[in-house]
Amino acid sequence: MKIRIGQGIDFHRLEQGRALWLGGINIPSGKGCIAHSDGDVLLHALCDAMLGAAGLRDIGYYFPDTSSEFKDIDSKILLKRTLALIREKGYSVENADCSVCLEAPRISSFIPSMKHIISGILEISENSISIKATTTEKLGFTGREEGIFAIAVVLLAGRPG
Repeated sequence: MKIRIGQGIDFHRLEQGRALWLGGINIPSGKGCIAHSDGDVLLHALCDAMLGAAGLRDIGYYFPDTSSEFKDIDSKILLKRTLALIREKGYSVENADCSVCLEAPRISSFIPSMKHIISGILEISENSISIKATTTEKLGFTGREEGIFAIAVVLLAGRPG
């Protein structure tokens, strides 16, 4: 059995009047992500981590923001398709460790629901997923509430062909 580690990161600008999607959940907020898809930075970082661990290309290669097919797409669909891509390579996700950085809103109460959604898509235990939230203590673009970012690390295991 081979194990592989992958890391992913995603950033988006925030704008008034847009929906804020994180971990497959619509979070009540006055601001949301400007993006071609739904802008779920957590799921996008997770997709990139999975793709990287499997030795594949980045999320933009498989789901380009120049394609109308992916305009306003639910990022849960992208995560499902990413899982199919790594399975084609003979891998499955063993665990994921994720961090979301934003100043507001506070998201800790939504983390159990995010873990439930992600574990269902990846077909792993909720205990195999960690999601943490942090701020930049009012520093930089996240501190000014101009943007959001997420980082994810995954461990894949499998018998690649």
